[in-house]
Amino acid sequence: MITWTLILFKLWQFSKNSYYNRRFNNAFWAAPDLATAKALPETLTRGPQARIAITGFSWLDGKQNVSGRHLKYRGMPDELLEQALLADMQKEQRAMESGLTMLASIGSTAPFVGLFGTVLGIMHAMHEITQSGSTSLDVVAGPIGDALVATAIGIGVAVPAVLAYNFFLRGVKQHRTGLENFVAGYMHVAFSLDRQGK
Repeated sequence: MITWTLILFKLWQFSKNSYYNRRFNNAFWAAPDLATAKALPETLTRGPQARIAITGFSWLDGKQNVSGRHLKYRGMPDELLEQALLADMQKEQRAMESGLTMLASIGSTAPFVGLFGTVLGIMHAMHEITQSGSTSLDVVAGPIGDALVATAIGIGVAVPAVLAYNFFLRGVKQHRTGLENFVAGYMHVAFSLDRQGK
């Protein structure tokens, strides 16, 4: 239950963020300047890229209003803005990675839990066989077969967990690459306009 709940939640999270990022990315880069991009409607400013952009807008506004009066704005502006954007990007990445440790743990431990159940089942079966005093195939096969069900369940839980973990890990890497590209583009736009005196 935990495995499939996590898988369904992560599928929903990844698809939602991809959709929001795609919409915001198209609207942001279609804007003629940062002021227009900042005024995009709320329906377009959702998702990780939009939240990173909002952090950038807030930082740029703060720099203009209180520049030199706060340690937050002391230093090279491009490096300080990049630091703020990267901190936000790391927060978004942590949100995307949440739950993956649980999937990895389930995938690696489920077979052993199943094997442990099988061992206990075989011990119980042997005890019953000893009490019955018979070693015929009919008496032995049933309890041993029931004990092996635990191993089958453990493997059945582990396989989807490992496959999902690998799939989502690849998705996290692609997500991070997209955010890194957006941060680099945002930095370029913000400071190319600044250098031109706009």
